[in-house]
Parts: sequence; C-alpha cells; structure tokens
Amino acid sequence: MDTPQPLNLVVHQRSRELEIAFDDGAQFRIPFELLRVYSPSAEVQGHGPGQEVLQTGKREVEIVALEPVGRYAVQPTFSDGHSSGIFTWEYLYRLGAQQDELWQRYFQRLEAAGVDRDAPMAEAAAGGACGHHH
Repeated sequence: MDTPQPLNLVVHQRSRELEIAFDDGAQFRIPFELLRVYSPSAEVQGHGPGQEVLQTGKREVEIVALEPVGRYAVQPTFSDGHSSGIFTWEYLYRLGAQQDELWQRYFQRLEAAGVDRDAPMAEAAAGGACGHHH
C-alpha cells in the first residue's frame, strides 16, 4: 500500500495543533504535545525497544519552526528546543489515526512511572538516558 501523501499542512499556534490533510481523504489535527512526546528522535525513542524516555511537561509546547525534509517528511523545532525528530508522512498519518490509543498509552506510562504529566523533565533522564548527548 502506498503511503498517503499530504495535501495540506497547517500549524495552528492558538490551539497548538498540526492540521494535516492526506490525499486519501483523511484529515487530522494532531496536538503539539502528542507530536512532542512521540517524537521519532533517538532522544525520545532511545536506541531500541524499552529505551524510550518518558516526556513530561510538554502540554504547553509550541512549534516554532517546521522544515521540510526532502519530499517525505517534516522536522519541527519545538519551543523547548527539541528539533531532532524527523516526522515522515507515514508517521504523521499513524499519529493522527491512532491519537486515542497513543494518548491512552502515554497516560498509562505516566501512571506506571508515578510521574505527573506537567512535571518538568529530569535533566539526568533528558540528557543522559542513552549515554549520548543529542
């Protein structure tokens, strides 16, 4: 199956959502917070299964820049300085289509870790989770 291609991409600063319409008719409004906590970067995902770094304190995060990456992805810069995630069209489609499940998984991970959604990121976890500085 071919990956649906985006027809339109709009950054809504006031509602903190990325609106994306695809050529298969699907249209999503993805909250910036969801994009940030599920960033496909090594800083967030780790370097393998089970190495994910739980992101907190991202409810108010904004997208301050959005750069195209070839013809297959975009790379947002978030207001907290995070900019290493490259979001392919396929990944954005999945985030949009599976928002409910992804939010539920995020809240379950927060609860399991005993961490508040709005707690600031612990510097040790943010910087040295995998031994690399990103």
